[in-house]
This record gives sequence, structure tokens and C-alpha cells, in this order.
Amino acid sequence: MIRARTATWILVTLLVLVHLGLWFGKGSVPYVWSQRSQLAAQRLQTEEAQRRNQRLAAEVLDLRVGLEMIEEKARSELGMIKPDEIFVQISPPKR
Repeated sequence: MIRARTATWILVTLLVLVHLGLWFGKGSVPYVWSQRSQLAAQRLQTEEAQRRNQRLAAEVLDLRVGLEMIEEKARSELGMIKPDEIFVQISPPKR
């Protein structure tokens, strides 16, 4: 009878210790929940930053292409040249 009680108390004590670690230790349930919520918030920030980076990259590309198109039109339609450039026009041969 005494051995059964002792074994029971030892098992109950071990169970309590395991539960204490589960609820209050570094890998406890509340700690894991808080880490999950922090991870979710960080993922949202990362996604937002990625979307912003994509918008900025598209804007940079539009500006580059747009400036090249403007320069090409200015050169071909308006005959504009850059400083220190020499304009040479070659006429097609007459028949």
C-alpha cells in the first residue's frame, strides 16, 4: 500500500513538472502562441515591403523606358541633339 502511494505521488509530481514546463517554460504553449503571432505580423510586413518594392521597380522601369522613348522621339521627329554631338544626315541617293 505504501509503495502504491509513493509511486502515485512520484507520478503525480512528474506530471506536474511536465505541465509546468509546458505552460511556463521556453517552449511553453503561450510562448509558442506569441511567437506565431509575431511571425504572422512579420510576414505581413514582409509582403507589404515586397509589394512596395515591386511598385518601385515598375516605376523605375517606366521612367527608364519613358525617358528613352522621349529622347528617341526628340531625336527623330524634332531633330534634337545632345550637347557636344555632331548631327550628320545622310540623304538617300537620287535615281
